[in-house]
Amino acid sequence: MKITRLKTVVVNAQMRNWVFVKVETDQAGLWGWGEASLEWKTRAVVGAVEDFAPMVEGEDPARIEHLYQKMHRQSFWRTGVIGLSAISGIEQALWDIRGKVLGVPVYQLLGGAVRDRVRMYTHLGGGDMKAVYETQQAADPEPMVGLAQAVVAKGYSAVKVLLTPPTEALVRGIELRTAERYMRALRDGLGEDIDIMIDCHGRHYPAGALDFLRMLAPYRPYFVEEPVPPENVAVMAEVRRASPVAIATGERLVTRYEFRPVLEQQACHIVQPDLCHCGGLWEAKKIAAMAETYYVGVAPHNPLGPVANAAALHFALSTPNFLIQEDMLTDVPWRWEVVRHRLQTENGYWLKSEAPGLGVEVDEAAAAKHPFVQEVLHATTIRAHDNAVLDW
Repeated sequence: MKITRLKTVVVNAQMRNWVFVKVETDQAGLWGWGEASLEWKTRAVVGAVEDFAPMVEGEDPARIEHLYQKMHRQSFWRTGVIGLSAISGIEQALWDIRGKVLGVPVYQLLGGAVRDRVRMYTHLGGGDMKAVYETQQAADPEPMVGLAQAVVAKGYSAVKVLLTPPTEALVRGIELRTAERYMRALRDGLGEDIDIMIDCHGRHYPAGALDFLRMLAPYRPYFVEEPVPPENVAVMAEVRRASPVAIATGERLVTRYEFRPVLEQQACHIVQPDLCHCGGLWEAKKIAAMAETYYVGVAPHNPLGPVANAAALHFALSTPNFLIQEDMLTDVPWRWEVVRHRLQTENGYWLKSEAPGLGVEVDEAAAAKHPFVQEVLHATTIRAHDNAVLDW
C-alpha cells in the first residue's frame, strides 16, 4: 500500500477554522482523517501540509514513526507549531488508516484501554465565546455562574473559566477583588462537588501570578492553567514551587523536547499537550510517558473540531496518567453534521468507540457548506486597562 495524496478540508466554525487532513492511499476506499487546526494560522498550516506531501506520497502509511521522523527531520529546519500541527494531522490520519486496515480502534494500537470511559470538561457556554465575553464584562457575576450551571446541567462535573485580570507586574487590588468575587460566586453556585479550572492564558508576570493563585486557593480550583507565559521555564518552576494550587501548562509546547525542561525543572503538576499541535498521537504518548516518571498528570488541550475529539478519546483511553479531557462540543450547532461517527457521551464522559481507526469520517459535502473565513481577533480580550496589548 502507498500514500497517493494529502488533502486538506477547511471548515469555518466561527471563532476558529478547523483544518482536517485526509491521507489517501492506492487502495480504493481506504483513507485516513486527522486534524491540524491552529487558530489564526490556517493558511500557514494548509501550506505546511502541502510542503510535506512530497515527503510522504509514495510511502507505506504503516510506517508511522518513520514518516514522522522524516517530516520532522529531513527538511533540515526543525518545525515549530505550524509545521508540527501539519505533521500532527497527517500522523493522526496514518493511525486512522492503520486501524481500518487491521479492523481495530486506534486505542488498541496505542496499548489498549486502561480505563472504561474518559472524563471531560468544557468551557463556560460550551464554546459560545460571545456569551463568555459578555459575562466577563458584566459587573455582576451571576451571568457567569449561570453559564457554569448550564454546563453542569449537561452532565459535566468540571468546567473551565477565565477570571484573569489584565497582565501586570503586580495585579491591581481592584482587579484581584473582582476576580475573587467571581470565583466565590462560582464556587457557591456550583457547590463543592464540581471541579473548576482557571485559565490564565499566560497573562501574568510571576508576582501577579502568585497573588492570583493565593487568592484562588480557598476555592479549591482543580488546576490553574498557564499562570505565566510558557517561554521561561525557570519562571514557571518558581511559580509552581510557591503556588498553593495545582499548575498546568503545555498547550503551546510542541514535541517531547519542549516538554523535557518543564518536567526536569518540575515547573508544573499537569501537562497539557495538544494532539493537533505537539506532533500527533505517538508523540503525545511519549510526552505522557516522560510526565509519568515525574508523577505528572496529563490533561490534553483541545478546543478544536470533531476529528480532534476522536483522536483525544483514543489517547485518553490508552494513557495511564491521563486526568481529564477538554472538549468544545457546542461551539457551533452543526458541529457533528460535518462528520459521520458513532462517538457517544454520557454524564460528562466520552464512552469507548469500537469502530476501526479513529471512528470518525469527514463529510466533505457538508464541510463545504462552511468554507474558510478569516478568524477574528477579539480585541476586547487582549487589552490592559491602559490599552496595552496582552497575550490572548
